[in-house]
Amino acid sequence: MAAATALLVVGAPAVVASAGPTASLTGRQDRPEWAGSWAAAVTRGNSVGLTNTGLNNQSVRMVVHVSVGGPALRVRLSNLYGEQAVRVGRATVAKPNTATVDDVSDIDPASLRPLSFSGAAAATMNRGAELLSDPLPFAVADDSDLVVTLHFPTPTGPTTFHGQSQQTNFIGAGDLTGAADGTGFTIRPTCCWFFLSGIDVQRRATPGAVVVLSDSMGDANGSTVNANRRWPDLLADRLRADRPDARTPGVLNLSLAGNRLNHEGPEPGAGDYPGYFQLGPNAAARLNEDVFPQTGVRTVVTHLGINDIWMSNDSAEAIIATLRQINQQLQQRGLTSLVATLTPYEGHGAPGVWTPEKEATRQAVNAYLRGSREFDGLLDFDRVLRDPARPSQLLPAYDFGDHIHPNDAGNQAMANAVPLRLLDL
Repeated sequence: MAAATALLVVGAPAVVASAGPTASLTGRQDRPEWAGSWAAAVTRGNSVGLTNTGLNNQSVRMVVHVSVGGPALRVRLSNLYGEQAVRVGRATVAKPNTATVDDVSDIDPASLRPLSFSGAAAATMNRGAELLSDPLPFAVADDSDLVVTLHFPTPTGPTTFHGQSQQTNFIGAGDLTGAADGTGFTIRPTCCWFFLSGIDVQRRATPGAVVVLSDSMGDANGSTVNANRRWPDLLADRLRADRPDARTPGVLNLSLAGNRLNHEGPEPGAGDYPGYFQLGPNAAARLNEDVFPQTGVRTVVTHLGINDIWMSNDSAEAIIATLRQINQQLQQRGLTSLVATLTPYEGHGAPGVWTPEKEATRQAVNAYLRGSREFDGLLDFDRVLRDPARPSQLLPAYDFGDHIHPNDAGNQAMANAVPLRLLDL
C-alpha cells in the first residue's frame, strides 16, 4: 500500500526445502550450511530520476538488518532488471560504527573486509543476471546491521533496486568502498537498496527461512526510519527468543510497497495515483524471482490484495483467485503456505480511494480466507489492527497517520499475532 499521493504505496513512491538453494536439519549436523538472513525484492528503475539514469563512477553504501548470524557470509547482487551489463569495481562489507550512531554511514574500520567474486575484486553482472560473492569469513551477529558498499566505475544504466527501504542509504562520487566515515556520501535518500538483493550466513545447522511476500504492510511504510520496526523484523526477534541457536530460522522480507496481485506497477490507480515500476510486477509473477530461489525457504506468508482493492477496484473473486493460485504453487513446491487477512483503510487518500463498495470487497476476501481450508494457516491481521468500534478503520493507537499503514506499535502487534507453531520449521 502507499499513500495515494506518495512515491511508494500499501499505499505508494509452511514442508520440504524449496527448489532453490537449501539447508535442512535433516542433513549432516557437522557440516556448516548456508542460511538466508536478509533479502529484498527488486524491481526495474523508474522512468525518471536516479533509478533511471543510474550510477556512474559512484559508490553506494547500504545498511541492512540481518535476522540470523554466523561465522561467514556471502552477498547476492542483482542486475535482473538492467538494460546492460553492470561493472562492479569494488565491494566491501563492514559493521557500523556504534560510536557515531547518529550517522549510520560511518563504519567500524577494523571490521572492513573486501568482497571477492570468483577470486577477483571486480566483476561484471551480465544483463538480467545475479552475482554471488565468494564466501567471506566474517562474524555476523543475530539481529545486527551490516554495511555493504559498492563502487560502479562505469555507467550502470537503469538500476535494479528496492524502492522502500525505511533505511537511509548513501551515494557519493568515486570509489568510497574503503571510507570509514560518510563525509563523501553527499546523496542520502531514505529509500533504495541498489543492486543488493540478499545476504546469506553460514551456520552449524539451520531450519530454513520464513519468506514474507507482501506490499507496504511488510515494507512497513509507517514505521520509524532506521529503527528496523518492520513487522517481519519483529517476528525475527520473537523467533530468536523462542528458538535459540541453530533452531532459529531466518526471516526474509520480500515485500514490495504498492505491489498488487493482478496488476503491474506502472498501472495507475484511484486518487490520481500514477503507478511506478518500483511497485513491481504482479505478485504471481514474483514467485520465480522473489520466493523460490531464496536460500532455504520453507514457509511463505502471503499478505497481498489491499492495493488491488483501493487502487484498481478489483472484485473479491479476482483477488481470491490469485491468492489461491499462489497458494497452490507454494504447496506444490512443498512449502508451508500461510495467508493473512486484509487490513482496514477507511480515511486513506482522496475521495474514491475508500468507498463502502470497496470495503465490502475487503470483507468478502477476509470472510473467504477465514473460512478456507486450502491454506496451511491464517494470520488474522485485520482482527489485530482494526478499531472494534469501527472495523473499517485502523485502531487509532496503531495508525501511522495515513489511515492505512500501522505505526511501530501496530507492526509490533502484527508480529505478536503470528502463531509460531504455524511456521512449521
